[in-house]
Order: sequence, then structure tokens, then C-alpha cells
Amino acid sequence: MSNPEIEDITIRDTMIRLGQLLKLANLVEDGVEAADLIKNGLVKVNGEIDERRGRQLHDGDTVTVNGQTVRISAPAGS
Repeated sequence: MSNPEIEDITIRDTMIRLGQLLKLANLVEDGVEAADLIKNGLVKVNGEIDERRGRQLHDGDTVTVNGQTVRISAPAGS
């Protein structure tokens, strides 16, 4: 049972959109690259391919791109 290392990414609010998260987590260089990866089905949210750049992500959601996985960490009480 190998569990790839998951990096926690802290966000300011209770939600962040998928395209924004990819940039915040340094998984892409810019919005154009984020859009291309998402459109081509190369981004997984909670283990499933998601092609919606505006997908809302919340505390505990995971995003995987190119073998790298990050988990959303929202501030408590937000």
C-alpha cells in the first residue's frame, strides 16, 4: 500500500477554483497551462478526472497532476 506524499496547500477562504489552485500550488506556470491540462483530462480531483477549470475545491479535497498530489487546507472557522 504505497501512499504518495501529499502536500497540504493552505487557502485563505473556504473555497478555491481548480485553475487557481494549480497556480497556487506551483503545479503549472500559468492559467493557459492549467486550462490545457484540465481540458485534456490530465487533472484528477479526489481521484477522478475533472475537466472543469472553475470546479470549486474545499477543505480536504485532493488534486493530482503529473503524479504530484496536493490537499486543500482551509482555515478553521472560515
